[in-house]
Amino acid sequence: MTTTEGNGALLSLRGVKKHFGPVQALSDVTLDIPAGQVTALAGDNGAGKSVTIKTISGLWAPDGGQILWDGKPVHLSGPRAAEALGIKTIYQDLALCDNLDIVQNMFLGHEHLAHRLLDEDSMETKARETLKELRVTTVRSIRQPVASLSGGQRQSVAVAKAVMANAKLVIMDEPTAALGVSQTRMVLELIKRLAAGGVAVMLVSHNLNDVFEVADRIAVMYLGRLVVQGPVSEFTPQTAVEYMTTGTAKHAAQAA
Repeated sequence: MTTTEGNGALLSLRGVKKHFGPVQALSDVTLDIPAGQVTALAGDNGAGKSVTIKTISGLWAPDGGQILWDGKPVHLSGPRAAEALGIKTIYQDLALCDNLDIVQNMFLGHEHLAHRLLDEDSMETKARETLKELRVTTVRSIRQPVASLSGGQRQSVAVAKAVMANAKLVIMDEPTAALGVSQTRMVLELIKRLAAGGVAVMLVSHNLNDVFEVADRIAVMYLGRLVVQGPVSEFTPQTAVEYMTTGTAKHAAQAA
């Protein structure tokens, strides 16, 4: 049973549909993403998670249904329109340039200028402040090349870049994939701090240990449908797996 909270959601999908030729990728997806909470989007391969986040990110226009932002219908004509609202998506490849340093990556395309020259001092100051606010303390220097960073540090830079761009909703696609234990811990703590700061976080992950550690809410997709959503307290790892693999759960507590 799919449940929604509607009121107070920063982002809402209402009956969103998407097809590619004869393939129905999304069928009547209704989903709420509240501000200041971590909403985990779970599902098996092919469930529709990637299509959902690319639709929210403005990459693909829905074929039906509505997208609401702060309760008002919006048309996301492209990624720039989504980013203008405050939607920032961090994909697995992170979209960082290895040959540039941390500051250059964080300001790429949004450089500060003073008298037509790069204002290196102001960019360094802002980058340092943002990393400090997020308690990213493991980088040796904000001028070190991104290629020299660990996986967890790279994720941190990508998140800091989103925060610096005043993101209100940060979508993270498998942020702990291929990370070691300590790096995973770093990223999970960063996700918690984002939500604690009032940012809505949408976590797309196969790792249920991560999901149950940081998520406030869980939404599960199955074959292009969103089959259930609700507070994490209404799920167990077993029921989450059942929803992911069958679209239902025999012993699940029904959400109010």
